[in-house]
Amino acid sequence: MSVIPCEKDPERQRQIEEYAEALKAEAHRLGAHGMSEDAFYESGLFRGAIERIRGQFSATMLEKREFVKHVLNYMQDRGHIVDWDSAGENNRFDYTVHLTNERVAAIELKGCLDGNNTNIFERPQQAHEFVLWSICTNPASDPRHNVWSGLNTRLSAEIITRQQRVDGVVVWDMLCGSIDRPCPKLVGAEDRVTTTANYVLPPPCLYVFPATTPHPRNNRNPTAQSLDDVRMLKALHECFGGRDDEVNYVDFDVEYRNADTVRRTRVRRGGQVVRESRLIAIRRS
Repeated sequence: MSVIPCEKDPERQRQIEEYAEALKAEAHRLGAHGMSEDAFYESGLFRGAIERIRGQFSATMLEKREFVKHVLNYMQDRGHIVDWDSAGENNRFDYTVHLTNERVAAIELKGCLDGNNTNIFERPQQAHEFVLWSICTNPASDPRHNVWSGLNTRLSAEIITRQQRVDGVVVWDMLCGSIDRPCPKLVGAEDRVTTTANYVLPPPCLYVFPATTPHPRNNRNPTAQSLDDVRMLKALHECFGGRDDEVNYVDFDVEYRNADTVRRTRVRRGGQVVRESRLIAIRRS
């Protein structure tokens, strides 16, 4: 078992690598730059263009926000949440969701979880629940690497060091269940998809965190709370046809070892440990 059911498609990765090599070899023939082949590659024009495109893909949030808008509207229309609002640019989170039990959840959108941006979050004081939502729109990414890197390398260290409570993580976006990212949950069960707007979606991958923050002196082994205690995740689970044995539960162990604070991350699913780290020292710049 793995930390997330889906995995990188080796055939798609091969196609991407072959196309990248072809693009590098033929780039000097594209456009109206008027340079010779040698001058083109010496000029830095190709590298600059690639970096510009990369930055444009990374910076745009429009597609991601459109996806979340349709998901939350679908949940509201079916009574799984009461209402939701965009938090605006002045806040360190993206959405406020009013739940059916009168609790308020704050949601912050993240990318593929393996980058530094995963470490940047601030739980709002008014939130009863705080959830990070990973929307990774790069079809060449490795979901198993990204999720484990996010949970173990980045989030665990940030939660322990800054004592910032996170109630859960959602890993789910518009590529899930598509040809770019086939979903194992749909194998032999294609009727499990949900259609909203122009998206055809499998159930989301959910990660439930402890209700308290780990501390090496007074809270060394916090275990994940129940799904019922994190109502935002519960609402997603029920609305989009999740199964109880698909929900992931994340536990932490933390202690002092000489001058270091060390921690272990453990992910359980279906009553089994699917991945567990060693006790690793926290290193933060």
